[in-house]
Amino acid sequence: MIKVLLLIFEPQVTWDKIEQAQRGVLFILGFFLLPLLLLTAGIEGYGLANWGRWQGEVARLKKISVGEAVVVESAQVLLALLVVFAGARLLKEVGETFRGEPSYTQAFRTVAYGLGPLFLLRLVDLFPVPSPWTSWAIGIVLSLGVLYHGVPRVMKPDPSYAWGLYFLSGLLLSLLTGVVRFITGAYWAGKFPKLQSAVSHLAAQLPF
Repeated sequence: MIKVLLLIFEPQVTWDKIEQAQRGVLFILGFFLLPLLLLTAGIEGYGLANWGRWQGEVARLKKISVGEAVVVESAQVLLALLVVFAGARLLKEVGETFRGEPSYTQAFRTVAYGLGPLFLLRLVDLFPVPSPWTSWAIGIVLSLGVLYHGVPRVMKPDPSYAWGLYFLSGLLLSLLTGVVRFITGAYWAGKFPKLQSAVSHLAAQLPF
């Protein structure tokens, strides 16, 4: 969490330190990304179990069982990981079109740290906010600001292509995370009744 705050308020210095450290995918995953995702999932899950979530096409505040909160938050962690790994692959391929030869590790480093503010802003979902887009909108704006400094430092494109690479990477990550937010918002709006039934059934099997 501290690293994310530093990226927001001191992006240039923090990115320089990240790049100097040259951490690999497993290190970033184990010591930054997973702890951040599990922390925010735990806090959001606490909010679900205690204050509920607006649910249904005609929104009403519904309490969520602890088991269902665990299932939903586990799914959100997996979706977030999918976004990071897929986003890194896409960023690497986009970087190659700009006459660069970025490695997957460089792309993963950029995406994992760059999306840190978006993942951190899920803390807003601790409370039953009527719109599912509130935390995403704030988080993606902060992430785009962080990526502005991170893409040229980590991906190392030719200076003449830096802006284009940043623009496309920001667009791709906005689309990926926006699709995930749309899916989760539709879930809470009751658009996937069979999935909700499956989640409830799975939650009932848990020992809490």
